[in-house]
Amino acid sequence: MKSMGLNELREAYLSFFESKGHLRLKSFPLVPKSDKSLLLINAGMAPLKPYFTGLQKPPKSRVTTCQKCIRTGDIENVGKTLRHGTFFEMLGNFSFGDYFKNEVIPWAWEFITEVLEIPKEKLYVTIYLDDDEAYDIWTKKTNIDPKRIFKLGKEDNFWEIGQGPCGPCSEIHFDRGNEKVETVEEFLKAADEDRIVEFWNLVFTQFDKDEDGEYNRLDSPNIDTGMGLERIATIMQGVNSIFEVDTIKSILHEVCKNAKVKYGENYKNDVSLRIITDHVRSVTFMISDGILPSNEGRGYVLRRLLRRASRHGRLLGIEETFLFKLCENVINNSKFAYPELEEKKDYIKKVIKLEEEKFDETIDSGMDILKSYISEMKEKNVKVLKGSSAFKLYDTYGFPKELTMEILEDENMSVDLDGFDEEMKKQRERARNAREKSNYMGADDSILNKIPSEIETQFDGYNNTELDSKVSLIVSDEKFVDKFKGEGIIVTDTTPFYAEMGGQIGDKGCIFNDKFKAEVVDCKKSINGKILHFVKTVSGEVAVGERVTLKVNSSIRESICKNHTATHMLHEALREVLGEHVHQSGSFVDADKLRFDFTHFSALSEEELRKVEKIVNEKVMKAMEVNTEVMSIDEAKAKGAMALFDDKYSKEVRVVSVGDFSKELCGGTHIDNTGKIGLFKILTETGVASGIRRIEAITSFKTIEYVEEKNDLIKNVASVLKCSDKDIITRLESQILELKEKEKELNSLKNKLAGSAKDEIINKVQELKGIKVATGILRDVDAGALRELAEEIREELTNGVVVLASVAMDKVQFVAMSSKSAVNKGIHCGNIIKQIAKIAGGGGGGRPDMAQAGGKLPEKVQEAIEFVNSIIEESVK
Repeated sequence: MKSMGLNELREAYLSFFESKGHLRLKSFPLVPKSDKSLLLINAGMAPLKPYFTGLQKPPKSRVTTCQKCIRTGDIENVGKTLRHGTFFEMLGNFSFGDYFKNEVIPWAWEFITEVLEIPKEKLYVTIYLDDDEAYDIWTKKTNIDPKRIFKLGKEDNFWEIGQGPCGPCSEIHFDRGNEKVETVEEFLKAADEDRIVEFWNLVFTQFDKDEDGEYNRLDSPNIDTGMGLERIATIMQGVNSIFEVDTIKSILHEVCKNAKVKYGENYKNDVSLRIITDHVRSVTFMISDGILPSNEGRGYVLRRLLRRASRHGRLLGIEETFLFKLCENVINNSKFAYPELEEKKDYIKKVIKLEEEKFDETIDSGMDILKSYISEMKEKNVKVLKGSSAFKLYDTYGFPKELTMEILEDENMSVDLDGFDEEMKKQRERARNAREKSNYMGADDSILNKIPSEIETQFDGYNNTELDSKVSLIVSDEKFVDKFKGEGIIVTDTTPFYAEMGGQIGDKGCIFNDKFKAEVVDCKKSINGKILHFVKTVSGEVAVGERVTLKVNSSIRESICKNHTATHMLHEALREVLGEHVHQSGSFVDADKLRFDFTHFSALSEEELRKVEKIVNEKVMKAMEVNTEVMSIDEAKAKGAMALFDDKYSKEVRVVSVGDFSKELCGGTHIDNTGKIGLFKILTETGVASGIRRIEAITSFKTIEYVEEKNDLIKNVASVLKCSDKDIITRLESQILELKEKEKELNSLKNKLAGSAKDEIINKVQELKGIKVATGILRDVDAGALRELAEEIREELTNGVVVLASVAMDKVQFVAMSSKSAVNKGIHCGNIIKQIAKIAGGGGGGRPDMAQAGGKLPEKVQEAIEFVNSIIEESVK
């Protein structure tokens, strides 16, 4: 048996299946495309679902991939066991209605025994108990000993998820032991004990399970295989754990260096070392695919993994940020298979470092919150922390449950784990409900997904805005119809209409012939790539097969083109001003404006925004040519063309070049010269998520309208201020100074009024149970003056309590102050304020010697103040 490194194994597998006529595809991004059932890609076949369902035509009927995957279902076990991990790579070979069992079984055996040279006496095979066809092929087309094949039931060897395509499977297993297994019972026992491990699953998708549970044979059965790269690496390298595989072990050793500990000497340390090793692999790949830390969805998964790894670094005694350094090891180990890691190295490190620093702040905040919980529990003589409180620490502050439990243990306290689990369950249900429901393949069940594959539309709209074509399909009321009038969808052989894609909205216009006219209100692509014209009939009716003219609204198209080209220029200008970590995160382009989301970690200053705007306008004024070329993806990248973070590109791509300034891969429509943009203006710059900023901008006539509106506003302001445009600032500054002086005078008068009220309040002081009580109601006295007055009265009373109210602008302010001697007799200002504020429609509280509150019912102030004496009578014993 060969000893092969993980990278060597990956290449051997992909090369082998290329030799069998398979197209090698690069790994798809971890972010699913058009699949609402998945948060992250979790299996090799997941991104290929549209090919299996027929929604999309595969680039070839035979495909092989090594797919990046993330699974977090067993995250709590990661580190505790030797086999659990969140990130893994899945090797697979797939047939979309091409070959079947007769080919894949012998190929699998050839790869295992001849390429990997695994001894036949170390291998076992399981098949579905009713799959005699697979048994015959295994025994007749390979040289496996039939005694090493075991037939198992549905639970082990049949793949299905509800309704839809399904079928039996055949699993290949490796025996780590030496004793021969002769019965199914012995085999299952050895598998349960992890002596025999499954490493390759060949799924034969040959049935379609209907609503009645019937299994109907598919006309074109498929092959879907999956072999965990890390798992086969453990076998080939003769190790028992994925953490001992060459590339992963390299990361683990780096963690050990940082922590100054040895692996294998202490179980708790080993758990932390494994968690950090696994999680840093996951976060590095996730960030390289454009995922950023956030509090929801896949961003939350990323944040959770980062914080869990950081937390275990602390447990190992690593106080400084360190994960951002470890990711270099991950990148160096995997960059040959995944070059995007090297390309985005600086960006990945920056995201990790910022999140580590943020976690340092939040974990300290969490410690403060936990200390306050402990203090409160001691006061109330409570020994168990509420599950909801522990979950708040976990969910809001990233404070691991285990850490909360450890700290509480030191205080002889514990956590209500059932309550915590209940809160966790609620959160998972919320996440599940937030994920849109779909069929098993992750696509909405729609008539649009059933458009026959032979119906294709050629887009011919880059240079044309009008052409003749034939109606090939009509959809109305979720049905295919031969003819219609009203609202519906028309599909034609060719079209000049651009379908919404890449942030650019679909074209508008009309479709017509001699007896029919319809307004095209939108143009979109279905999941299976069909171009759909959404129409409203103006007159007549149309039938399938008729010739029609399709005409794009050229003025709207031109405005969209200007804004789209401007987004490319904005992207490059941002990179010049802010740095090359800036990447497009999303965009929206219509006829009125453009919106551009990009990766950056702080708000842009006014100076930075001005620089960006100036760069774009300089390029506009230079009237640079905008050229589009079609070339291979490799050629495009060699020429320096930028690609989106998570897009999957075909072999040939369109490269849009704005002079020698900007070069991007883009399938959208553009102007041919930047001079047509006229003028570019940034309207707003805001944050939309952690590490994601958004700019909204306008071009051309919209910019002129904007300037005219601002000009009108300036003229109106000048008219109101009775000055010229250039004197507006001077006049405003002068008026602000005047207002401040008037405000000072007003406050002085209010304070004098408050001062004059002092004597009146003191003259009305009552004595209750040996305590002097001063109350009063004032008008238009601010909170600060009210506090000062209360403090002065308290000083004069020496042994008493002061409760004052002020009514201003339909709102009420209350303040209460008490001397130490009064507090010792039972007075608590916080309790007094709480009760009287409630009467006036407000709330508040405070310390025994001072408290304040607000209220919303001025008409209740007298009643509230009169209630003070009753509270004092009850309080003083």
